[in-house]
Amino acid sequence: MRFVLRSKIHKATVTEANINYLGSITIDEALIEKAGFWIGEKVLVVSNMSGSRLETYVIAGKRNSGIICMNGASALLIKKGEEIIVMGFELIDKSIKPINILVDKTNSFVKFL
Repeated sequence: MRFVLRSKIHKATVTEANINYLGSITIDEALIEKAGFWIGEKVLVVSNMSGSRLETYVIAGKRNSGIICMNGASALLIKKGEEIIVMGFELIDKSIKPINILVDKTNSFVKFL
């Protein structure tokens, strides 16, 4: 069994950072579905700007809003305006083809990678 990449949102822009929330990353519900994430799923978030890396869980934001919000302590590591990658992994005993999506600066779906 190995952990392999299953889903990725590439080049998303953080639209909000809410230190007062208890934790998680809020992601536009349409992007959650397009990338194949689950609500509550553990994800790795990497900043392409600061190099910060953290694990958190997914909560749904308003559909087609473009929201990507770092909540709680993660808002101290990754700030509004940063470009990030959000990745989900799966423990599996076979090779899989991950769902990788590219978004633009407004977090609108561009294409599958």
